Amino acid sequence: MLRTRLMVVLLLLGLPAAAQEKRKITETDLYSFQWIAGAQISPDGSQVVYTHVRVSPKHDDYETALWLVPAAGGPARQLTAGPRDSDAHWSPDGKWLAFTRAGTPPARPQVWLLPMSGGEARTLTDLPRGAAGPVWSPNGKSIAFSSATQPRDFEKKAPDAPEESDVRIITKAAYRSNGAGFLEVARPSHIWVVDVPDVLGQPQKARQVTAGNFSESDITWSKDGSKIYFTSERTLEPYYEPPHSDLYVVAASGGEATKLVSMDGAIRGISLSPDGTRMAFVSAINTGDAPDGKVKQRSYSQPDLFVTELTPGAVPKNLTVAYDYDIGGGVGGDQAPPRGGGPGGSRAYWSADSRSIVVATGEEGKENLRRIDAASGKVEALTEGNHSIYSYSPTPDGSKLALLISTPTNIGDLFIADGKTWRMTQITHINGELFSKLALTEPAMFWYQSFDGRRIQAWAQRPPDFQEGTKYPLILDIHGGPHSAYGYTFDHEFQWMAAKGYIVLYPNPRGSTTYGQEFGNIIQYHYPGDDYKDLMAGVDELIKRGWVDPERLGVTGGSGGGVLTNWVIGHTTRFKAAVSQRSIADWTGFWYTTDFTQFTASWFRGAPWEEEADFKARSPITYIKQIVTPLMLVEGDADLRTPPADGGEQMFRALKYKKIPTVMVRFPGESHELSRSGKPTHRVERLQHIVGWMDKYALGKEIHTYDVR
Repeated sequence: MLRTRLMVVLLLLGLPAAAQEKRKITETDLYSFQWIAGAQISPDGSQVVYTHVRVSPKHDDYETALWLVPAAGGPARQLTAGPRDSDAHWSPDGKWLAFTRAGTPPARPQVWLLPMSGGEARTLTDLPRGAAGPVWSPNGKSIAFSSATQPRDFEKKAPDAPEESDVRIITKAAYRSNGAGFLEVARPSHIWVVDVPDVLGQPQKARQVTAGNFSESDITWSKDGSKIYFTSERTLEPYYEPPHSDLYVVAASGGEATKLVSMDGAIRGISLSPDGTRMAFVSAINTGDAPDGKVKQRSYSQPDLFVTELTPGAVPKNLTVAYDYDIGGGVGGDQAPPRGGGPGGSRAYWSADSRSIVVATGEEGKENLRRIDAASGKVEALTEGNHSIYSYSPTPDGSKLALLISTPTNIGDLFIADGKTWRMTQITHINGELFSKLALTEPAMFWYQSFDGRRIQAWAQRPPDFQEGTKYPLILDIHGGPHSAYGYTFDHEFQWMAAKGYIVLYPNPRGSTTYGQEFGNIIQYHYPGDDYKDLMAGVDELIKRGWVDPERLGVTGGSGGGVLTNWVIGHTTRFKAAVSQRSIADWTGFWYTTDFTQFTASWFRGAPWEEEADFKARSPITYIKQIVTPLMLVEGDADLRTPPADGGEQMFRALKYKKIPTVMVRFPGESHELSRSGKPTHRVERLQHIVGWMDKYALGKEIHTYDVR
């Protein structure tokens, strides 16, 4: 009766339904989530185009379409029908949008043009192997893009010509990639250019600018449009060396490319100064002090901001050598846009006077914008906040920016920032209707000391109805990488587990990014190891605070977090339940079968037969005799990053032999990205199984889903 009267009072006060009563988030709310990706502000700063991402009606995929919203705020409107439109870019005069569209059923994407004065979108390219990454020339008369099309693709096949063999002749050690499958190593991606006619009636003939055995990326036009800059790794078998790439330039009409800059590291995000004389880019230098004091390739190399002159043989200047944080950001969650472009796609940009550079950085679990002086390297904070700025787009003069920002209680929305005052205004509330009904809470952030005095940052997501004095069951959730970081961004998994009554502890142990070079690389040749001790110290901290029942502990993690989950239960019996996701059990097997090679001495000093004792000592399967914790293994059948045969399958068979409660949950067709961009129904089922296992063994609930039948 009292509750009914309260609701009547709220209605009389005119409060919306969301203010009357909120409910706990559910796993199936994922089906109603919406995402914004690839936001681009118009040249005059008046409008923003973005890729709108939603779950398909059958919950079996994601659909993308282009939407437009006034920068001053107001209703957004849909520009294209989708369902696979993305990567929109304004022409320099703001009269056209170039974007990519894939066909239905799925076909290779092509570049399309949409007139902003009105009218239908029309296809600009029609290449046999598709087109991607459109970049307008400065005068707006041409567009450069990437394509794996080759001259032979235009040749007409004779009616009696034999079919091409489907047998693969593999000569490279890296021959497949997670999510992509087998690589077409004979099809590098090259730069093409297509002219934009005044009136577009049909696809235009594109011309190939670069050729050869190696792919190009990071397409950037010169100021006068006569040249194109790009990056490329021109090594036939690059896995014998630490990762690196070089900066090149080629005439826009084609011809021989000229190398300008070589780096002991990979170059990404090149950005030309407005005066056209210098290039800024992000790179992580490979060599440095390893934990044993020797100078060699590191496991983790912190990215820095560099500036270089555009002359052959120029020596780039590291502007942020004294700034011990990550240039380019680096906070992870499970709700980055699953299609249409995720975090990390924004380039640093220059001030209009070419004297400074603005870039996102990762600092202790946060992503904000910083201004770097192009001469002195002085770092100035432009934005501050407990959030993740995962994408940004400036006007040509930098007077306005479109920002995509995520927080622990908001998947991500579009903000407009003033380039002088840096005042930010939110102009979308894409999940506002849904989230107004949900009881979402901010996590509690805290620091604690580990066994050796090192400070560790962590977050605890508590139940919405959390009460001091009550001891809750705990799920320790471990991030992967191992060189990555949790932080101030939305994570559906943490919110839902908390809604189910658990406290979720998610720390950044040693080896995590956004805490400096030394903190990130200290685990080289010692992973897993002391990071496990960091995690246990975090659990102890919550028990000491009186928040957690030490008799109801669970642990889970994916990828590198799956490795540590396997390691945890092999080194302690304090956890009542464990869920290891897309993990590794045997480093030797992983070395032989993962999609990338470990031929350089970054994680291990040598090959398995050269470092047999080390591979064995750091493999969780070595400690299988000590495991008594009930274990669930979550695996994607198409995972090439952590192949199930070297992770979950080994743990499953060994624990079945020991008669320890164990189950393996296999997801057909899913890659290593199951939790972030997998099939929506699979993402929901994954969450259900994780909590179901915790409920059964940590809480003692009667659940028969995992009984042997």
